[in-house]
Amino acid sequence: MDSSMCTVGVVLGGVAPEHEVSIISALQAAAALDRERYTPVPLYIAKDGTWYTGDALLEVDTYRDLDALRDAATPVALHPGGYGTLRVVEVPPESRWERLRRPPLRRDIDVMLLGLHGGPGEDGSVQGLCEAMGVPYTGSGVLGSAVGMDKGLSKQLCQQAGIPVVDFVTLRDNDWAGREDEQLTRCLDTLGLPLIVKPARLGSSIGIARADTRAALDAAIEDALRYDDKVIVEKAVSDLREINCSVLGTPTESTASVLEEPVPSAEEDVLSFQDKYMRESDNNAGGTKTGGPEGMASLDRIIPAELDDATTASIQEMAVQIFQLFECAGVARIDFMIDRATGTVYFNEINTIPGSFSFYLWEPSGIPFDELMHRTIQAAQQRFTEARGRIRTYDVNLLSERSLSGLKGSKG
Repeated sequence: MDSSMCTVGVVLGGVAPEHEVSIISALQAAAALDRERYTPVPLYIAKDGTWYTGDALLEVDTYRDLDALRDAATPVALHPGGYGTLRVVEVPPESRWERLRRPPLRRDIDVMLLGLHGGPGEDGSVQGLCEAMGVPYTGSGVLGSAVGMDKGLSKQLCQQAGIPVVDFVTLRDNDWAGREDEQLTRCLDTLGLPLIVKPARLGSSIGIARADTRAALDAAIEDALRYDDKVIVEKAVSDLREINCSVLGTPTESTASVLEEPVPSAEEDVLSFQDKYMRESDNNAGGTKTGGPEGMASLDRIIPAELDDATTASIQEMAVQIFQLFECAGVARIDFMIDRATGTVYFNEINTIPGSFSFYLWEPSGIPFDELMHRTIQAAQQRFTEARGRIRTYDVNLLSERSLSGLKGSKG
C-alpha cells in the first residue's frame, strides 16, 4: 500500500435506536472516500456493544441478516498503537487450534471516521475513547458532542447567547413517576397547547409526538421516557416551516451550506422517522431518490429553501454562530423553525453527526461528497496536530522519594 495512504476506521452501528441509520450514513461516507487518499476499514459496533471488522462490512447487503454478519465478521478489540494511531486487534478465538492455525488480524488506524447516531457515539463517549487512545477522529469533540446531544442543554446555551428558542420545560423520569398529574399541569400551565414532546438525547425523530390534549400529552411523555430518562416538552409552532443548514469547519473557521426545507408527509405536522428514512422521494436535488440505503438523502426536501436573501443570510450566520458556540468541528447540521405568522426564526437542535453527513446540502454548495469527507478528515487531523503541539505532561515525578515525604502523613 502507498505509504501516503491514510487508513480510516469507519465506525458504524452502535448501541442506540438509530443503529440502522448509522449504518446507512457511514457506508455512504465510506463509499465517498477517495481511494487514492484513503483506505476504509469498517468498525461495526453490534447492538450488544461488540466491535467487528471485515471487508464485507462495507457492503449494505451484509446487514440484512445481523446474525449471519456476526458469524462472518471478525470480532476485534481496540489498543493504543502509539500516539496518533489506533490498533485494531482480533479477539483470540476460543479454540486453541484456531489460535495456532493463523496469526491474529491487526490493523493500524490513522483516523476514526465516526458515523454513529444517537446515544453512545454521538454524545461524546466514543469521542472520549478516541481522545484516551490518542487517535484523530472526525466531527466535534467531547464537549460539543455531549452538549449538542442534550436538547435541553442546547436550548439553554442558545438562550444565554441570545439565540431564540421556543418556550420549553424539561422533566426526568423520577420527576414523572408518581407525580404525573402534577407534571402535566405544570407543562400545560407553563406552555399551553399544542405541545411537542421528544426524548432529550435522541435523534431521527424517534419518540417525538405532538400533543393537542392533556391525555395525548400524558401518552407522549410516557412514550418518550421509553427511550430516555429526560424529556423535552416545548410549545408547538402552529404554522411551522422547518429549515436546516449544515456547517463545515472548525470552532474558529466555519462555512455554512445552502439551506433546505424538509417536507413532511401530508398526514404529519412534524417529520417522522418514516419521513426521513422510509419514504420514497421525488423532490431532491440531484434527481429521484428512494428510501433505505439512501438514508437522509431519500427525504423530500426543497434545496435551496425558498426564502428571501436576508432571511437566508440570517439563518446561515446563526448556524455558524451556534456551531462555534458549541465548539463543533467537521460537519454538523443545525435545524431551525420559522413561525410563518411572525417570521421568527427559532433554534431547534444541532446534529453533530448528521444523517448522510448532510452531503446533499454540500453538493449544491459546490463541495462534492468525496471532498466533504476529505475536508472532514483534514479537520480531524488538524485538531489532533494542534492538540499534540500543546504541553500534555509535566516533567515532575511526584512519586519520587523526596516528593513522597509530604504524602505519607503524620504518625503517632
